[in-house]
Amino acid sequence: MRTNNQSSVSEFLLLGLPIRPEQQGMFFALFLGMYLTTVLGNLLIILLIRLDSRLHTPMYFFLSHLAFTDISFSSVTAPKMLMNMHTQDQSISYAGCISQVYFFLFWGDLDSLLLTSMAYDRYVAICHPLHYTTIMSQSLCVLLVIVSWVQSCASALLHTLLLKRTMRRENQSSMSQFLLLGLPIPPGEQDVFFTLFLGMYLTTVLGNLLIILLIRLDSRLHTPMYFFLSHLAFTDVCFSSVTVPKMLKDMHTKYKSIPYAGCISQMYFFIFFTDLDSFLITSMAYDRYVAICHPLQYTIIMRRELCVLLVAVSWILSCANSLSHTLLLTQLSFCANSIPHFFCDLGALLKLSCSDISLNELVMFTVGVVVITLPFICILVSYGYIGATILRVPSTKGICKALSTCGSHLSVVSLYYGAIFGQYLFPTLSNFIDKDIIVALMYTVVTPMLNPFIYSLRNRDMKKALRKLFSKVTFFSQ
Repeated sequence: MRTNNQSSVSEFLLLGLPIRPEQQGMFFALFLGMYLTTVLGNLLIILLIRLDSRLHTPMYFFLSHLAFTDISFSSVTAPKMLMNMHTQDQSISYAGCISQVYFFLFWGDLDSLLLTSMAYDRYVAICHPLHYTTIMSQSLCVLLVIVSWVQSCASALLHTLLLKRTMRRENQSSMSQFLLLGLPIPPGEQDVFFTLFLGMYLTTVLGNLLIILLIRLDSRLHTPMYFFLSHLAFTDVCFSSVTVPKMLKDMHTKYKSIPYAGCISQMYFFIFFTDLDSFLITSMAYDRYVAICHPLQYTIIMRRELCVLLVAVSWILSCANSLSHTLLLTQLSFCANSIPHFFCDLGALLKLSCSDISLNELVMFTVGVVVITLPFICILVSYGYIGATILRVPSTKGICKALSTCGSHLSVVSLYYGAIFGQYLFPTLSNFIDKDIIVALMYTVVTPMLNPFIYSLRNRDMKKALRKLFSKVTFFSQ
């Protein structure tokens, strides 16, 4: 690790509570008693909930997690405070201080989110008592707790990374701008490719905007599947707009530079919309699983609140992931400024750095598993259950219905993950930069363009909505 990546401070001094020396013993006994009461009391709550089957309800499920959180929250600060009351050395190491900040924020945020989940539970119990058991299902309770943990982890990590960055002596890269080398196209063919990519980009934007418009106008499309599809269409528009306009502009200019801030911003939004695509596709897979495996309970399970929650979680997780990569990248120094790509790709930027990028690579691998691999596994599991459900009662009608329901989504999944895995999971096959660029073009230009055609040409509801829209336009134009 480079010296200028570390803080110049190796430890901190905790001044502690403003207590007179003669009162130290009394306050030590007081706070020790309060801490032990906190630990033992909350452990007793967890034990009672585990042992008594009558307490196996959503409210007590949240309460057991809240009790565990309270124990951990107190344990972050109280033991150190008590130890400092009886020692002359009140220092805390740099790593210990950063860790304490992280876990203090983590457990504090988790406390807040769990209390919010309990408030929602009480709202359902009082305002919708007849539907309580249906709405507050075990799967929803587990989902709320998982979301609380993930969001707390992301928030604490964000603040910790920002704190580490402010402690560094050298925060900014010495590089003021980067040079995008662009696509390896011969000069005589620039106009042909410019026209091709411009047409593909306009098709992407207009096609996805048309999908959003159809879903908004046709009440028959106000269902969970099309709710997710409208968000996916919006994401595809933004995803292409992050890279393609700059690429098209560079095709007609000799000076293909991009400012440091612009490059960092482009990388942030590229990762953000890539992750958001992945999470939305996973949510759509869950929707298809419920529609085929639990058709009678579909409207109950896939209610509006759950759909909104899934989309909100997708946005939050995507934002947290892209922000973590961006903050880590801003701590690096760069030895070169020529990027052999048509946009500021994270992998290409790391190759230009003369800093230690081991932490960046570790985060890339860890987060890549969470953001790309786990959603893909969830999709495979969903379609595994779908396949098992169809095979239980095999019939031509059932298979045709399943294909019509899942065919479009499967096509999108194949396009998206095929390109992603080809780019990042097989780096040893990517020795030629042309291959990297081709794969990148697939998931930044081609896939977003094909999604509207896949959902329009292979979906009867979308065809009906499209014909209805055209008939209205024709009527008003006469």
